[in-house]
Amino acid sequence: MRSFLRLLPVLAGVLLLAGLLVDLIPQLIHMGVLGHGRITDMLGADLIGSLATGQPVVSYLLAGELRKSGVDLYSVSAFIVAWVTVGVITLPVEGAALGWRFALWRNLVAFLFAMLIAWLTVTTLGWL
Repeated sequence: MRSFLRLLPVLAGVLLLAGLLVDLIPQLIHMGVLGHGRITDMLGADLIGSLATGQPVVSYLLAGELRKSGVDLYSVSAFIVAWVTVGVITLPVEGAALGWRFALWRNLVAFLFAMLIAWLTVTTLGWL
């Protein structure tokens, strides 16, 4: 209980900041962040997805909206995987609860794997 109470102010701040960033994601995508080549788009989508933390259920709806707006499947996949697995906004809570070294390494590995998983997903779909 003491650990939870110690983390509560940081957790509240992180949740408020994440809520603000979720509203900015569609705006960032429509501002021309994407549309510069497959690798650049995947990296951009990975970076945008890493900024906020999202729920997997909501990610399906968001992926559909991104596809409707013309974002390619590589970028949508990288965005969704990073959005669900990488959490730059939640890093202070994760660092305080699990240790900074672990939190930084976990987020770095998840960031890199988001691009790899996106590429493997779309490539595998192309083989079917």
